[in-house]
Amino acid sequence: AARPRAEKPDVVFIALHGKGGEDGTVQGMLELMGLPYTGSGVLASALAMDKVMSKRLFAATGIPVIDGIYVTRSGLEDCVGQELRRVSLQQVETQLGFPVFVKPNAGGSTLGCALVTAAEQLFPAVQAAFEFDETVLIEKYVKGTEITVSVLDFVGEPAITLPVIEIVPKGEYYDYDSKYAQGGSDHIIPARLPAWVLRRAQEIALECHKALGCRDVSRTDLIAADKQLYVLEVNTIPGMTPTSLLPQAAEHAGIAFHQLLERLIRSAIDRQ
Repeated sequence: AARPRAEKPDVVFIALHGKGGEDGTVQGMLELMGLPYTGSGVLASALAMDKVMSKRLFAATGIPVIDGIYVTRSGLEDCVGQELRRVSLQQVETQLGFPVFVKPNAGGSTLGCALVTAAEQLFPAVQAAFEFDETVLIEKYVKGTEITVSVLDFVGEPAITLPVIEIVPKGEYYDYDSKYAQGGSDHIIPARLPAWVLRRAQEIALECHKALGCRDVSRTDLIAADKQLYVLEVNTIPGMTPTSLLPQAAEHAGIAFHQLLERLIRSAIDRQ
C-alpha cells in the first residue's frame, strides 16, 4: 500500500477480477489514498459483485431477473444436515424446479458455478460453491440466447450502449473455459435477435448501470428466452483480454482498443 503512495501515479487502471479487486475493496483503498482510478466506485462495485443484493435492487426497480433462492454457510451449520437438505430440496423443487444453476453469491469468472439437472446433484454443487463464498445462489435455469451489453459512461460524455453481443459457448453454458480460452465461445455482433429485443437489451443494460451507480464502463449479461429478457449479472470491470467482450463491442462501434483505454484513463483523471 505504501508503494503507490510513494510513486504517486497519475491514475490507477484497475483490471482485477473477483474478491479484493472488483468488489470495492481496492477502490476503497485508493479513495483513502486520494488516487484516481478507472471504473466504478466503492458502492457500485460492492453492489454489482453481490448477486443477491443486486438482484434485490433490480427487482425493486422493475428490471427483470431470474427467480432464485440463496443459502448461507451459517444456515447450513446451524441446522441438522439431513433436515435442512430435505427442506431446501423441497423449496427448490417447489419454487424453482430442475434444472437450476448454482453459483457463489460474490464469485467471479463462473468459478464454483454448476448446472444441476437432478436433485441428487444439488448439495454437492452447493458445497462446491461454498469453496468460493459464504452465500450461494440457486437460480432457475433459463435456457435461451446468452447476450451481453456494454455501457460507456465517461466523465463529460452522455452514457451510451454498445452493440449487443451474442455469446455461443462451446460448452453447455458460458463457463470459465468459454470465457478465457481461445475458441472457447463464438461472439456474434450484433446478436441474431429481433431489433426490438436488441433495443430492449440495451435499455435494460443502461437501467442496470444507473441503478447500481456505475461509472466509466459496465457490462450486463442477459438471457433472451421466450420473448423475455432476464438479467444475469452486471460486471463493473469487464475483461480486457483478446477474447473479451467489451473491446470487441467497442471495436464494432468504431472505438479502437487504444482509444477505449485512453478514454477510461482520461475519465478517471477528469473525475479527480
